[in-house]
Amino acid sequence: MRLATFTIDQAARLGIVRVNRVLDLDAASLRILGRSGPASMQDFIEGGPALRSDAETILRACENDPGHGDLFHDLSTVKLQAPIPVPRKNVFCVGRNYKLHIDEGARARGVPPSYPSVPEFFTKGSNTVIGHEAEIRLDSTVTQKLDYEVELAFVIGVECRDVSASDAGHVIFGYTVLNDVTARDLQMAHGQWFKGKSLDTYCPIGPVIVTADEFGPPSGRALSLRVNGDLRQSSSTDDMLFDCAAIVESLSAGMTLMPGDIVTTGTPSGVGLGMSPQVWLQDGDVVEAEVEGIGILRNTVRKVR
Repeated sequence: MRLATFTIDQAARLGIVRVNRVLDLDAASLRILGRSGPASMQDFIEGGPALRSDAETILRACENDPGHGDLFHDLSTVKLQAPIPVPRKNVFCVGRNYKLHIDEGARARGVPPSYPSVPEFFTKGSNTVIGHEAEIRLDSTVTQKLDYEVELAFVIGVECRDVSASDAGHVIFGYTVLNDVTARDLQMAHGQWFKGKSLDTYCPIGPVIVTADEFGPPSGRALSLRVNGDLRQSSSTDDMLFDCAAIVESLSAGMTLMPGDIVTTGTPSGVGLGMSPQVWLQDGDVVEAEVEGIGILRNTVRKVR
């Protein structure tokens, strides 16, 4: 399934996306099953297989009966939010996970490349999360070097700890697109990644979560990012040092992960930092991050000062 959080009539709803329409899951549940459906993506994830089975039953009933067509909304008439608009915890991130991105970063800093022996984790604050078509704030009094990073992210589906790589697929609920927006000057000045990556609006996510069964294996997936239509990043998840399973194994070692936790997996080469000359995001830039099998996450940069 392709799941989305959307707003209509100023109310946030959970929906199942089918081509260019979205099914209002709560309204459909009331009509088909006679009871309310999950109120949010978080509720749906925590509900486990029972809610998943209900959703599949509801979807079949609504698609097979034209009389339920009013339960669908054209995507053009709703506003997509981040799939999990306010995560309960910081977003888990992996730095320096694509080989060619490590190389370009080393060139930009004038140092030889070095490759991590284990995933390098950091987090982005939950305040950073925005959805599809939302604006990325550019405050020129805080940063002069605003950069983009397209990433494949996954969402944990069950409470878990000490998960082996071979079992990682059983704890991943689904996959989405994430743009790890970064203030490079803050990243350098503070000597770590958190501050430069955790300003407000610096974590666009969406437009949907594709459940793991529909998405399939995350290997060999194309990633790309365009700025004003200009292709900047173009790669494949095969360039990862640590794949999704290895990330789950490392992150969960001794640490409990919870349903709804968002984990993003690093960015490929092509970022503004690695260009010669370096190119930073500017007011009005339209940034489109895309992952094969999920879709396009689009955001516009808007200068606030």
